[in-house]
Amino acid sequence: MQFLTFMLSEEVYGVEVSKVREVLEVIDITKVPRMPPFMRGVINLRGGVVPVVDLAMKFGMDAIVNTVNTCIIVLEVEVNGDLVVVGALADSVREVIELDLSQIEPAPRIGTTLNTEFIEGIGKRDDEFIIILTIDRIFSVSEITAVKTGVQEEEEEEEVSEEDEKISQTEEDG
Repeated sequence: MQFLTFMLSEEVYGVEVSKVREVLEVIDITKVPRMPPFMRGVINLRGGVVPVVDLAMKFGMDAIVNTVNTCIIVLEVEVNGDLVVVGALADSVREVIELDLSQIEPAPRIGTTLNTEFIEGIGKRDDEFIIILTIDRIFSVSEITAVKTGVQEEEEEEEVSEEDEKISQTEEDG
């Protein structure tokens, strides 16, 4: 299997080459208000709007700081049968490598609080570990919906809460 390897916070990650559409230098990212913190904004890719996420933030790490090596990996992510194009910020792209299934061990199960379902496994090449991602499992349906529509789920919940308060107030008054 072939994987594009890239760096996030000094760790090497890999994603199946078949999921990668292209790799871009960082271009202007337009911020979108009220999006999840890991959502950096959107870019114009040949006339199409592509959301850009900070994978490091999504994984609970510090935000990526733009350098000359920072890039956007344009990925095709499948969620509930829907194909969504997403740009993922990475500290740098390394190379395309081939790994045999025998070189990939299952993702470690570390307690019940750590979500590792988006980690396909840990690849080993020479003396280096490569965290192999299942890119289709990184984002939840609600996150992809928020990214596609530009509406964060919390916003909808706030509106419902305000409506509940109005109903409660009306019941108390009535």
